Amino acid sequence: MVTIINFKERQTEDGKIFFVLEAQGGIEMIQSKATGNFYATTKKAFILATFDEVTCKALIGTQMQGEITKEECDPYEYINKDTGEVIMLSHRYVYAQETTDSKRPYELSHENFKPAFENFSKNNKQELKHA
Repeated sequence: MVTIINFKERQTEDGKIFFVLEAQGGIEMIQSKATGNFYATTKKAFILATFDEVTCKALIGTQMQGEITKEECDPYEYINKDTGEVIMLSHRYVYAQETTDSKRPYELSHENFKPAFENFSKNNKQELKHA
């Protein structure tokens, strides 16, 4: 599970404003390579959104199925805000939906998309059977 903890406003190169949701995974215990001590941490990632600011604000606290995973990427410089140290990184954290099988979550097929026709009226009226 991941939790939406914040959102940020971003701007495209051509000046359009959009929002990203900040998602945080569950607590993880990591062992320091230097000291051997354990510390608690969480992974965070930003998810592009088509929502307006009001909707993004309302989504804070929402939990979703999925996890934050580490993904390799082209090397880039990262500046530690606390120390000012510049380090090179070649990974980023991204949101990934959990799936029950090997199919990607956005792939529809007749196995995972079965409409329930019994819920719709058969008398040509625009109403649900159990409305």
